[in-house]
Amino acid sequence: MKIWCCLCFGEEEDDKRGTMRGGNFQEESEAKVGDMENDEPERFMLGLSTGSPDESESQMVDANRDLGEREEVGGSNALSRDFDQFASSSGQGLMEEVDLSLSLGEEPSSTLDRELDRDSRNKRPKLHSFSLDWEFHFAAATSLDTVSYNFHSTYHNTNECCLKKETFNLSSLLNAGVDGGDGCSVSEMQDSVVRMDLTDDLLHMVFSFLKPNDLCQAAMVCKQWRAASTHEDFWRVLDFENRNVSVQQFEDICYRYPNATEVNIYGVPALHSLVMKSVSALRYLEALTLGKGQLGETFFQALTDCQLLKSLIINDATLGNGIQEIPIYHDRLRQLYIVKCRVLRISVRCPLLEILSLKRSSMAHAILNCPLLCDLDIASCHKFSDAAIRSAATSCPLLESLDMSNCSCVTDETIREIALTCGNLHVLNASYCPNISLESVRLPMLTVLKLHSCEGITSASMTAISHSYMLEVLELDNCSLLVSVSLDLPRLQYIRLVHCRKFVDLNLRSIKLSSITVSNCPSLLRISITSNSLQKLVLQKQESLTTLALQCQCLQEVDLADCESLTNSICEVFSDGGGCPMLKSLVLDNCESLTAVGFRSASLVSLSLAGCRAVTSLELTCPYLEKVSLDGCDHLERASFLPVGLQCLNLGICPKLSSLLIEAPHMVLLELKGCGVLSEASINCPLLTSLDASFCSQLKDDCLSATTTSCPLIESLILMSCPSVGPDGLSSLRWLLHLTSLDLSYTFLMNLQPVFESCVQLKVLKLQACKYIADSSLEPLYKEGALPALSELDLSYGTLCQSAIEELLAYCTHLTHVSLNGCANMHDLNWGFSGHQLSELPTICGSSDFLSQDNVPLPIEKPNRLLQILNCVGCPNVKKVLIPSAARCIHLSSLNLSLSANLREVDVACYNLCFLNLSNCCSLEILKLECPRLTSLFLQSCNIGEETVEVAVSHCNMLETLDVRFCPKICPVSMGRLRAACPSLKRIFSSLSPP
Repeated sequence: MKIWCCLCFGEEEDDKRGTMRGGNFQEESEAKVGDMENDEPERFMLGLSTGSPDESESQMVDANRDLGEREEVGGSNALSRDFDQFASSSGQGLMEEVDLSLSLGEEPSSTLDRELDRDSRNKRPKLHSFSLDWEFHFAAATSLDTVSYNFHSTYHNTNECCLKKETFNLSSLLNAGVDGGDGCSVSEMQDSVVRMDLTDDLLHMVFSFLKPNDLCQAAMVCKQWRAASTHEDFWRVLDFENRNVSVQQFEDICYRYPNATEVNIYGVPALHSLVMKSVSALRYLEALTLGKGQLGETFFQALTDCQLLKSLIINDATLGNGIQEIPIYHDRLRQLYIVKCRVLRISVRCPLLEILSLKRSSMAHAILNCPLLCDLDIASCHKFSDAAIRSAATSCPLLESLDMSNCSCVTDETIREIALTCGNLHVLNASYCPNISLESVRLPMLTVLKLHSCEGITSASMTAISHSYMLEVLELDNCSLLVSVSLDLPRLQYIRLVHCRKFVDLNLRSIKLSSITVSNCPSLLRISITSNSLQKLVLQKQESLTTLALQCQCLQEVDLADCESLTNSICEVFSDGGGCPMLKSLVLDNCESLTAVGFRSASLVSLSLAGCRAVTSLELTCPYLEKVSLDGCDHLERASFLPVGLQCLNLGICPKLSSLLIEAPHMVLLELKGCGVLSEASINCPLLTSLDASFCSQLKDDCLSATTTSCPLIESLILMSCPSVGPDGLSSLRWLLHLTSLDLSYTFLMNLQPVFESCVQLKVLKLQACKYIADSSLEPLYKEGALPALSELDLSYGTLCQSAIEELLAYCTHLTHVSLNGCANMHDLNWGFSGHQLSELPTICGSSDFLSQDNVPLPIEKPNRLLQILNCVGCPNVKKVLIPSAARCIHLSSLNLSLSANLREVDVACYNLCFLNLSNCCSLEILKLECPRLTSLFLQSCNIGEETVEVAVSHCNMLETLDVRFCPKICPVSMGRLRAACPSLKRIFSSLSPP
């Protein structure tokens, strides 16, 4: 675990310091308590003593006694502390000299003594160590005569405790009498609240899983937790990175934590002095990180005193005076990082060193005596000469990894010498080395080779690389002279070729090849790959690629999007026998050279041909194909799906499709909308439930008859704008026993008898703009009981006369949705019944059972209408709409009469009407509503008076939305009257200003 700053003391030290400073504590605390009361709750005060260990221990004992008495006797007003010898950087709140002292004047109470005695008997000795963040806010009172500072803590409310900027609040560690949030101290809370009295061993085990900030929070719970959380086992890592810590502070902390194993003093001031303190005081130090400063030669001489040191990291530092050789000798050092350092030359003699990094350092030479070194990083050491690199690498015979990237001086001769000396070299990074070609180099044990931006790498270099039979990773990015790569490496797993502008041919044979990255190689023409491990191949935007040969038994996904030069031969590669028996997904988007696409695959599941505009023929024999994308294939003329596993297919985006063959056992939805030239269609889909053939103007009766025979489960059939369909085709609908929805809009039908006879189960019938249907064509609906299940009828824009419409509305009471939009022959919608009309309605009568004793006939009982939605939009000749309660429209919920320009009077009494649209009925003058459940009323652009609207809405107790925009007779300032008339209104839409 890491600690930003750790300070710990023993109990005796606290007591002794409290005794020494008991005299001046009270006066200073009273002088400063006023200032501290205005500080934020997280502020706390702290000091660090520079005295001897014995003196510190005695001071801590006195401090603890004084602290205990104040907790029990003095209460929260007596809780203050004195911390001397503390220096803070002005404006930054950063400590330079810290003296931690707990000085309390009174004698400890007997009660607290007994408590401390009980604690000492039941628990292990407490280690009063306090850990804090240098970024905490401090309150300091500065004396001009001395460099000492006195700090006093404010009352701390635990309910307001919070971490700011990920810092640690450790005031509770220093203030044993912290306010518990209700005015009581922590010690008082321990008596009044349930005590978490866990054993120290259990707490130690639990706290070992906590991070430093969590430990600091736990320390504010109680004394036991505070002692447990500051145990040195949890503070083995001292992290002072970029902290403004002084030498005295650091020395004191090292004294408090002599068993620390890791120290980070990167970016601290006085780097050399601090690191000398650490190597002299911390005998168990194993890892040291430092940098951003100057390190003298004495540090490297004293390095041997840290006998347990295993890792040393020096970053961005100046070693020595910059002109001398720096010796680094250590018998147990295993990792050494000298990164971005300024030094003339170094000498490293570490018999156990395994990892050495000199990356980005300015040295010109390095003498290495490290017989066990296996990882050497000299990347970007621009001053290293070719001879220096050769000398450094060849002095390490066990070298396994070498990074010499950006070392522009290195030559093939150096690499050859390294290969001969370091027989175990597995990883080589020679990127950005323009002078190497590897033509005469043999690296048989190499597993990773990185050659980014190596101008000397050509096709001849591949001969040398082919001898690296252990090679697993090969990276050749930006090798501008590389023309072809032909490798037969049994262990190769990954190859990368990016921005190789002259690269033409790729030939790879490796049974373990699992990943290939080829991108931005504009000249690439041919690819041949043989692998038993490759599962995904992405070759996007290879605009010149024409030939692809694959023998990949495990390949499942291929993406060849934007490979504009691919020809029809690519289909053979991905068909059965082409070398990809497990292919499931194939993307050929925007491959504009494809004209005839045909795949016969037993494994293909997904195919995308989006943007392949030149494709005119498509033949798919893929029984497991579930998804196909043909977006943009607007030149497709012939399509064959025999068989496929598709469940839905949209061919409406192929306007030139003329011939279609489909055999899809699982297809349920087929859309041919817009295939205007489709004349030959064989559809064999036994599970098909929805067929949309709208605007298929060439579709004839024989095609429709064949389809209904092979697809008996069709429920929804759309034949809108199919003028070639006649009575014979409609008669074939008798095979569709489940047909419930039929759309014959915009056809030239004259007789609907085939529909009435064939579609017994029909629920939805749409006859929009069927202008040739005679007025008597619908008589079977209400005279003969045809289509008894029909609930939705659309006669919009038809030519039926007024009487036919009236009879239909009067007698077809089972209809729930009726649309009469744009019916020019429809006049007044008057459902007010006269005696003659009532006599014509279906009656419920009986024989003698329904007669009285005087043989007087009972009144005729009018049936309830099932009508729910009535649309009469844009009916120019409708002047009056009358729907009284006697019409029995108890289910009517939506009435749309908008755009009826001549409509003058509306009188509606419907109990369940919720929506009424009268917008753009510019002649509307009379509006009467008895609609208690109406919620939305639209009167936009209606020439209706304000009082009429006010009276109408007053009978609508549930009205929420009213639209009266552009109504010339309704003034916006009168909206208050409308709200008063209808209190339930929530939204009124009106014009911003009077017309």
